Amino acid sequence: MKQKTVLMTGVAGFIGFHTAKKLLDENYKVIGVDSLNDYYDPLIKKKRLSLLKHKNFIFHKLDFTNLKKINTTLKGYTFSKIIHLGAQAGVRYSIENPFVYEQTNFLGTLNLLEFAKAKKIDQFILASTSSVYGKNEKRPFEESDVTDSAISTYAATKKACEILTHTYSHLFGINVTVLRFFTVYGPWGRPDMALFKFTKNILLGKQIDVYNNGDMQRSFTYIDDIVSGILGAVKKVEKYEIYNLGGGETVKLMNFISLIETYLDKKAKIKFLKMQAGDVKETVASTKKASRYLHYKANTDIQTGVQKFVQWFMENKSWLLVLKDGKQ
Repeated sequence: MKQKTVLMTGVAGFIGFHTAKKLLDENYKVIGVDSLNDYYDPLIKKKRLSLLKHKNFIFHKLDFTNLKKINTTLKGYTFSKIIHLGAQAGVRYSIENPFVYEQTNFLGTLNLLEFAKAKKIDQFILASTSSVYGKNEKRPFEESDVTDSAISTYAATKKACEILTHTYSHLFGINVTVLRFFTVYGPWGRPDMALFKFTKNILLGKQIDVYNNGDMQRSFTYIDDIVSGILGAVKKVEKYEIYNLGGGETVKLMNFISLIETYLDKKAKIKFLKMQAGDVKETVASTKKASRYLHYKANTDIQTGVQKFVQWFMENKSWLLVLKDGKQ
C-alpha cells in the first residue's frame, strides 16, 4: 500500500505535536512546518520536536504568512492533504494585538489555500475553535448554529478562515473539513492555558487568577480525543463540512481547580476577578455530528485527564516551572 503524505502546519504546537506523533505511528509521512514564534516559550516547542524524530518526519521552520517562502520551501514535496493547525492563539492578546491575528490566521490561511489550489491538494483540514460561537445562547453548541456573534479578534479571524475555506472549496473544488476544538488540555499543553498556569502557580505557591468569580464551565477535551477526531477527519474526505470536537462532559471551573489541588495535594491561592473581555461564561459541545460521521468519541473523563497532566508536569517540573507563560 502506498504511503500517505501530509503537510502539517503548527507541528511544534500542542495539538500539532500529538497529531503528528499519531500519524507517524500509523505509517503516514509528515512534512511539518512551524515558525517557532515566541508567543509562549519556544523551549517547549523544541522539546516537542525532539520527540518527533522519525524516518518519516521532515521539519521546516517556516512562517506561512509568506507565500513566496511556502512555495520555495515546499515545492519539491508531493502530498495529498494539508492539516492546518498553525495559528496565533489567545483571546486577550488578540484584543491588544489584532494585526498579528489578521496576518497569521487570515493571511496565513489564504496563503495555504492558494498553495493548495496550485498543488491540487485533495483535502484541507482547518483547525477552528469553539470561540466562534461567541454570544450564542443556545446550548449545546451545534455546527448548524449561526456564528455571527464573535466577541474576540481571535474568534473573528477563525470564523473568517472558515468562510475563506468554504469559498475555496466552492470555487476550486478543494475538499475542506473544519474542526472546532473545545478547550483542549493534556500533557505537553500550552503554558498560557489555564491548566498549565494553575498547576505551575499552585506548585510555586503563587495565586491563580479566576475570572467571573469562578462561575464558568467548559467542554474540556483531552488531547488524545482531539487527535482521534483529527484522524477521523483525515480518513473522511468531504466537499465542505464543519465538526465540533469537544469533551463528553461540561465541567465547572471550580471543580476543575479542585481536581488540580487533589492531584497536587496542595491548595490554590485564588484571586477572583471579573469576566475578562472576549471570554464566554460557558461552552457546551454537541458532538453528535462528529460521532456519526467521524466515529468520534470523547473517551477521557476529566479526572483521568487532569491526573495524567499533573503526573506529566511533576515528572518534568524542573524545566516546566521556569517556562514563560505567554503574552497575555
